[in-house]
Amino acid sequence: MAKCHTCSAPLPANTQHCSYCGVRNDVDIRGKHHYRVVSRDTPCICPECDVSLETIELDIQPPLQIERCSRCFGLFFQPGEVESLLESAVSPVFEINLELIGNINNDRYRTDRPVKYLKCPECQNIMNRVAYGHRSGVVIDQCKIHGVWLDGGEITHLLEWKKAGGQILADKKLQEREQKRRRPASPGRDVDNLLERCSKPASKSEFELVESIADFIFRVFQ
Repeated sequence: MAKCHTCSAPLPANTQHCSYCGVRNDVDIRGKHHYRVVSRDTPCICPECDVSLETIELDIQPPLQIERCSRCFGLFFQPGEVESLLESAVSPVFEINLELIGNINNDRYRTDRPVKYLKCPECQNIMNRVAYGHRSGVVIDQCKIHGVWLDGGEITHLLEWKKAGGQILADKKLQEREQKRRRPASPGRDVDNLLERCSKPASKSEFELVESIADFIFRVFQ
């Protein structure tokens, strides 16, 4: 279990706040990635705290610069940067551990986080809420143009999900959906119903109706 950076008290996986000293902890970057602060004042605004984000550079290969809020420790990634960080931080995984994925999601489920729509830190337009991957347990806030906002703790959640084979599972589900999409369309329900009716013997009432119509036509044109 993680520990509070201030008082070293146990810190549950589903929170940043220490219940002993009340300090909000950086559970994603501090102690996990070497980094340096590039700029403490950027035009991007934290959608939670309404303050300027700072730019930090992670010491990975190649180096990755992302924006971070120094108050809530939320992270703003340009398009494709989340995947780059996951790829560089997680060793190759070859198996899917569904039980572990379930445990990770249960441990990190946030009951205290209300559903709300946030503004993009860059353009200030409302972002979309999108489930990341399959069974990741993380709903990201996404601006289609400028990138992805992750609340504090969510990138760590995704890293653990990927280590448990979550990315393999997501890729597998994506392939299955693509295969279903490429299959020839099945006949419509109306066509199926028509064929089914034609294959069944007509009822007595249907025979009587046909005979009545035929008799009427015969008398008209006789």
